[in-house]
Amino acid sequence: MNPPHPSVVLKSSVVLKVDATPATPALTLRPWREQDVTALVEGHRGAPPGLPAAASTVENEADGRQWIRAQQEGWATGRRYAFAVLEAGPDGSEGALLGHVALKDAAPGRPSAEVGYWTAVRARGRGVAPRALETLTTWAFTTFGPTGLDRLELLHQVTNPASCRVAEKTAYTFTETLPPWPPMYPAEGHRHVRRAATSAP
Repeated sequence: MNPPHPSVVLKSSVVLKVDATPATPALTLRPWREQDVTALVEGHRGAPPGLPAAASTVENEADGRQWIRAQQEGWATGRRYAFAVLEAGPDGSEGALLGHVALKDAAPGRPSAEVGYWTAVRARGRGVAPRALETLTTWAFTTFGPTGLDRLELLHQVTNPASCRVAEKTAYTFTETLPPWPPMYPAEGHRHVRRAATSAP
């Protein structure tokens, strides 16, 4: 029997680029930094009420610093790879914070992992989430596919139909409805799955 693969810990200097389209700006995906805290709080301002208990709650800079430290710890331990999604200028400079994407529980030899994301309130409806998620998906399969990653899952509550649209645009296929799991997830959920050989339309 082969020994289990050790966890991989990637350097938190990974930067991913997304080209501009005629309708949307270029994006930069990079690990979260302490100086993002003000933009993080602003990005959560105006979030709709009734979010599940599992959703990140960032109401002030203390919350924001704690949240960013958790993302940095994820990189340090190899348990979670979280990226801030930023608008990129024509010269490659970083602009406004638009959202967040993360790869969870990926490790060499593990066949599946989970992805998650959110979009800043002011950036919703601009096509940010599908483009950032597609870039994260490609990176995940490129990085962990050679050691066994074949399946990524996207989970969301049924009360968030926008996530179904993001899943459809990025070739994450709906596979099942999940029962509620209160208090963290008080409503039913959807599981969407993407295989390594699948490409977004």
